[in-house]
Amino acid sequence: MSGTEEKQPTGSGRPTSRDVARLAGVSHTAVSFVFNGRADGNLSPATQERIRQAAARLGYRPDPVARGLRSRRTAVIGLVTDEIASSPFAGRLLRGAMETAWGSEHLVLTVDSGGDPAKEDAAVAELLDRRVDGIIYAAMSLRRVRVPEGLHRTHSVLANCLPQDDSLPAVVPAERAGGRTAARLLLEEGHRRVAMIGGQDDIASVERLRGFRDALRAEGVTVPKDWVLRTGGEISGGYEGAMRVLDGAPADRRPTGVFCYNDRVAAGVLHAATRLGIDVPADLSVVGYDDQEHMAAYLNPPLTTVALPHRAMGEAAARLLLDSIDTGRTPAATTRRIACPVISRASVGPVPTR
Repeated sequence: MSGTEEKQPTGSGRPTSRDVARLAGVSHTAVSFVFNGRADGNLSPATQERIRQAAARLGYRPDPVARGLRSRRTAVIGLVTDEIASSPFAGRLLRGAMETAWGSEHLVLTVDSGGDPAKEDAAVAELLDRRVDGIIYAAMSLRRVRVPEGLHRTHSVLANCLPQDDSLPAVVPAERAGGRTAARLLLEEGHRRVAMIGGQDDIASVERLRGFRDALRAEGVTVPKDWVLRTGGEISGGYEGAMRVLDGAPADRRPTGVFCYNDRVAAGVLHAATRLGIDVPADLSVVGYDDQEHMAAYLNPPLTTVALPHRAMGEAAARLLLDSIDTGRTPAATTRRIACPVISRASVGPVPTR
């Protein structure tokens, strides 16, 4: 037999780095260099490749516990959130964070607190006990949050929320810019009589309306006070608001375009328009917000909307956290705003000419 014949791992357990070294014909130290990220400059590319091929042949994987003890890292980050189970957007944010972490060879350990502050504190304490490398705290609706106890003891980033004490970095949607985008969708089609329906006094409502008015003001357009209707965030609120501005008004005295706080509100507006015999988009253009899965694309007509960038927020929060872990530096407590893209469908058309 040649000196390079394959040798099976000794014993009946999982293959070890010494097994890989024997099969590759190198020292145990050389194998350690490859799997601890120290091979460049110490081993030739050919030797590195031979070690990796030997590891693949044996099914060898480095022991993450041992590696963590050496590096003082676990290659695990925590993600604490308030309502994974009930939010239609949670999956997108989680996928963004998990895939970004996986790309950097980290796993994500997720805990849903159900919005209970005591559970949030306990979840953070448990993650710290498990020596995670850092924690993302995510909320499923944009708001200012109490920072759970313990987050300041490790690398931490907030996603889709802002800290009450401005003490941590945060990644949030660019809501004001999203409102400007929604207005431009209507302005570009010639609409000048426009209304906004839905929302309350939360951050998202205030910022979206502010951006909406920014864009209209730049074109010399003013929204009448009674065409801004804070009717909440549900289908019923959209229906109620639309009936108030559309029912009984002559065609030349009612809005030709409506910007809705979210897609559920937009569904209510579409229902009211159908009830009143108003065609969308021939007589009325409707813009939603969120791009809610399993809903916006299936309305009649399919809804043009401004999407909340949940996946991009998850990716950005994970990247910011991983960079902080890698450098050992705490990022500045600043807010990064992620653009809200347009999803064009069929609910917006040119201003009616009749």
